[in-house]
Amino acid sequence: QAQLVESGGGLVQAGGSLRLSCAASGRLFSSADMRWFRQAPGKQRELVAAITSGGATNYADSVKDRFTISRDNIKKTVYLQMNSLKPEDTAVYYCNSETVVNVEGAKASRWGQGTQVTVSS
Repeated sequence: QAQLVESGGGLVQAGGSLRLSCAASGRLFSSADMRWFRQAPGKQRELVAAITSGGATNYADSVKDRFTISRDNIKKTVYLQMNSLKPEDTAVYYCNSETVVNVEGAKASRWGQGTQVTVSS
């Protein structure tokens, strides 16, 4: 079965940078839309960044111009480069994939286990 495994989280000072990775197994990575979400304690999970199978990207306003999502279809990995980090970026970051699984257009969504990002002031 396909799996998503996040890595790269850690503790960083405000203004610093981290690069998150999400490694995927399975055969359908290149056709999947990939997303990064985050969730802080007691708060709703929110979309941070997305990249389509065609490479189009989208970002939450709060991270635009600071974060960059990218993908490597050979390595089956999606990345989130996070620069100029702020304490409010502190959260568990989750990788998500969405693929069309049948001719009717039904989609399957898959989640990674999450990786903690902590930004100190």
